[in-house]
Amino acid sequence: MSIQLGILIAYIFLLFAVSFKALKIQQQGEAKGAMAYLLAGRNLPPVLVAAMLAGLAIGGASTVGVAQNAYTRGLSAGWYNAAWGVAGILAGVVAAGYFRRMNVRTVPEMMGRMFGPGARIIGAVAQLLIQMVITSLQYVAGGAVLTALLPEIFTFQTGMIATAVIFIGVTLVGGYLAGGLANVINVVVIYVGIGAALYSASNAFGGMESILAKLPPSESWMSWTSGVGMAVVRAWMLVMITQGFSVQAINQIAFAARDERSARWGFILGGIAILPVGFLCALFGIIAAAQFPGLENSAMALPKIVTYVSPMVGGLFLAGLWAADISTAVGLLLGSSTLVLEDILKPLLHKGREMDPKLEILYSRLSVLLVSVLTFFLALTMVSILKAITSALAVTASFTLLILANLFLPKLCKKICGFWTILVSLLVWGAWSFFPQIHVVSHVVYLVWPACIVTFIVTSLIGKEPAGSLLEK
Repeated sequence: MSIQLGILIAYIFLLFAVSFKALKIQQQGEAKGAMAYLLAGRNLPPVLVAAMLAGLAIGGASTVGVAQNAYTRGLSAGWYNAAWGVAGILAGVVAAGYFRRMNVRTVPEMMGRMFGPGARIIGAVAQLLIQMVITSLQYVAGGAVLTALLPEIFTFQTGMIATAVIFIGVTLVGGYLAGGLANVINVVVIYVGIGAALYSASNAFGGMESILAKLPPSESWMSWTSGVGMAVVRAWMLVMITQGFSVQAINQIAFAARDERSARWGFILGGIAILPVGFLCALFGIIAAAQFPGLENSAMALPKIVTYVSPMVGGLFLAGLWAADISTAVGLLLGSSTLVLEDILKPLLHKGREMDPKLEILYSRLSVLLVSVLTFFLALTMVSILKAITSALAVTASFTLLILANLFLPKLCKKICGFWTILVSLLVWGAWSFFPQIHVVSHVVYLVWPACIVTFIVTSLIGKEPAGSLLEK
């Protein structure tokens, strides 16, 4: 057995050991049912809040996807992750404490509290679409990593399947507490693996000066902005800050925090931890562009490098890249499971009545399996990681606008605003996805935000019934 495979297997065993430990803690705790499984009993301390946020952010898009973009555009591709970090910090400063105080379980529940059942239903549909797109990208990234590093064992498809089996297994066993504990390990493994591989790869290819000399002449390779351009950097900032306030998987971290202080500081610390990873992974894309020009699949830019480092470093790097996928996927799957349980199954099957805790956990786990199967098939259609993810995240503009307006401009909020603002964001995203003729701006977010603002203002003016307050008990 190779050293790389041995390290990967040891990492998998460690994750499952943590998951079973989390399951034991849940069984001994006071919280039961979905509160224990999906929200860790609302008892996450700041360190686990930060680990969940960093683990969610540092996934396939932040590693393999950034390197893929940097393969042609250079260092500036790292702003994708820097924007994520800024979003986490701002969400911590502005809103995470509020989210914890609301005592809700899902973003659509927030929409329903403010704008009625119609907004809750369409909110649940939109949130599930967004999270399924992001989850599917973790299969793509995981398959690329395993194929490049262990080609004698995995094809791209079997690599995707193996990735799915592991993060589904971790999620099914230990729930949200397992996600928090595992992500502490994942974030450490990510940084150790990336740091060791970057140092080793640079030395293997003669140092960065030698690597840069092999690149096609361009000022963009080591430029902080010119490769992707300021319009794209601004779009990433706008998209990430937008989604930082309103994606279920992100808000659920605040919902599960021990208290408002834990939510606030956990988000700030998590945002700081996220900031450097994108630029580090962009360097891999630059190295790959110099050493392996003309790759047929640019998503292989980062994994390809590992075949040129020592087996020990390669094993650490493999675990680090895979940890990025695992950490993101666990949070997303639990977020999607919470949406299915709280916003679809409970309203349809129980209509306000209490559900047996054991049945809640059963439905939650079945939801994880359902979402996993659907996202796996969606993953087969994904080509460009960053393009797909940032396009879908633009839909969150509607949720962020509605949440912030309710918190800071409550007199403008009317019941009618919620449904129509979310619907318009979905329609604009759909039009952008299927009709290239409307690509009159560099990113769909520049269309979604104005459309949502106009819709919110118009519905605010014609609406009569005021919206409910998020902060009402």
